Amino acid sequence: QVQLVESGGGLVQPGGSLRLSCAASGSISSIYAMAWYRQAPGKEREFVAVISWSGGSTLYADSVKGRFTISRDNAKHTAYLQMNSLKPEDTAVYYCKTTTATTGITWGWGTQVTVSS
Repeated sequence: QVQLVESGGGLVQPGGSLRLSCAASGSISSIYAMAWYRQAPGKEREFVAVISWSGGSTLYADSVKGRFTISRDNAKHTAYLQMNSLKPEDTAVYYCKTTTATTGITWGWGTQVTVSS
């Protein structure tokens, strides 16, 4: 099994920044990709960003392009989401998801991000 632990969430003012981390442990061989999703109150979970583990290719939702950056540290089996110029509409629980060759898809428990003055 794979375990994912997200951290870095919190309360930030509009225009501020946060960096989320997602650390993977367990049967983490052959990670294909790690991704971030978010779910705001009363809304469905939505895709935010994804990074391929080998080549580092990235893809972003239009709503976060130019403001968020996803990266990874292969040695630490950790993915990051740097969030800049945060807006109130970015308020959500942010979830990490990983896909591996051996265990398929695993979700983390989520970390709350609140953007408010």
